[in-house]
Amino acid sequence: MKLIWHKIAYIMVAACIPEAAAFLFASKQRKGVFFNMKNTKKLLAVLLAAMMCIAFAACQNTDNGDVTPPADTTAPETTAPVADTAAPEQSADPEPAGITVTDMMGREVTLDAPASKVVALSAGECEIVYALGAGELVVGRGEYCDYPAEVFDVASVKSGSETNIEEIVALEPDVLITSAMDQDQDVIAKIEEAGIKVVECYAQDIEGVYTSIALIGKVVGRDSEAESLIAQMKEGFEQIAANKVEGEKTVYFEVSPLQWGLWTAGKGTFMDEIATMMGLTNCFSDVEGWGEISQEQVIERNPDYIVTISMYYGEGPTPVEEILGREGWGELTAVKNNAVLNLANNELSRPAPRLLDGAKALYDFVTAE
Repeated sequence: MKLIWHKIAYIMVAACIPEAAAFLFASKQRKGVFFNMKNTKKLLAVLLAAMMCIAFAACQNTDNGDVTPPADTTAPETTAPVADTAAPEQSADPEPAGITVTDMMGREVTLDAPASKVVALSAGECEIVYALGAGELVVGRGEYCDYPAEVFDVASVKSGSETNIEEIVALEPDVLITSAMDQDQDVIAKIEEAGIKVVECYAQDIEGVYTSIALIGKVVGRDSEAESLIAQMKEGFEQIAANKVEGEKTVYFEVSPLQWGLWTAGKGTFMDEIATMMGLTNCFSDVEGWGEISQEQVIERNPDYIVTISMYYGEGPTPVEEILGREGWGELTAVKNNAVLNLANNELSRPAPRLLDGAKALYDFVTAE
C-alpha cells in the first residue's frame, strides 16, 4: 500500500512539477524522510491544490481567448517603403492624337487623327499612298489612277476639269489627296465646304516628290515608311549621279508621237532633271516645261538617243518601229545606231516613286554600249 501511494505521488509530481519529481527521486535514493506515509499524504494534498489552481487559470485564458504575447525587445528593422503594386485601373484606349500639316500650297490642314479613309484624286499621289503600304485606306481614286493594279478594285470618280463633288462626298473620306495642278481651287473650296479635308501636293522636281511622300506619309500615319522610301530613292539617284555617262551625249524626249503633233519635255521637267543627273544633255533644254516642236528641229539637233513614252496598243508598228521608219530621220545618230527607247510614260513623267525605275532603265540603256 505504501509503495502504491509513493508511485502515485511521484507520477503526479512528475506530470505537474518536473523539478519536484527530481527532488523526490533523489530523496528516495537517499531513503530520506519525505517518502513516508505521513509526508506523502501531505504532499499529495498540496499537489492537488496546485493542480486545481493551474487548471482554473488555463480555463480563464481559454475563455478570454486573449493571450498576451511576450514583449518584443528586438529593435525594429528599418526598411524602405513598399511601392504600391496594385494594378492600375483599366481605361479605354486613348483617342488618336490629331495632326496638323501644311500642304504644298501652303495651306494648313488639321485632322482629328491620321486618315482612315482616303480619296486619291491624282495618279502620282495615288501611287505614293500605295507605295507607303496604305492602299487599304483608299476608298476612291481619280479615273486616271492606274497603278498599282489593285487600284482598279477601288471606286473611280471623275477628276480634273470634270471632278464630281457628289461622288467624292458619297464615299465619306476623311481626306482627299490631290495635285494642285489637277484641280481648280474653286472645286477644292467646295469639297472643303462639304466637310472633307483636302491636302494638295505640287511636286515639280525630284525634291518635290520627296516632299509629297513625307506629306502623304504624315496624313495617312505612315511616317516611318515615308522616311524609308525617300532614303531608298535618294540612294538610287545618288548612285546614278556618281556614275555619269561618259562623253557629251544628247537625248531627245518625245512625249507625243508624230501623228498627234510632236511634243517634248524641256527644262523643269522630270525627264530633263534625270538626263542632267546622269550626264546627258537634253536637246530641248531651251524649251520651258512641255513644248510643241517640229520634225525639222529634231533633225537639226541630231540627238544621240531618242526616248519615247508613247503607248503601244497592240496594232501596227511599235513606237520604236514608227520612229525608226520615219521619212527623213534615217540620218539621225540615234536612228542609225538603233538607240531608240520606249518607256512607260508614268515612269518618267509622274511625280511618284517609280521615277527611280525610269531613271534606272534609261541609264542602263545609254550605258549598255
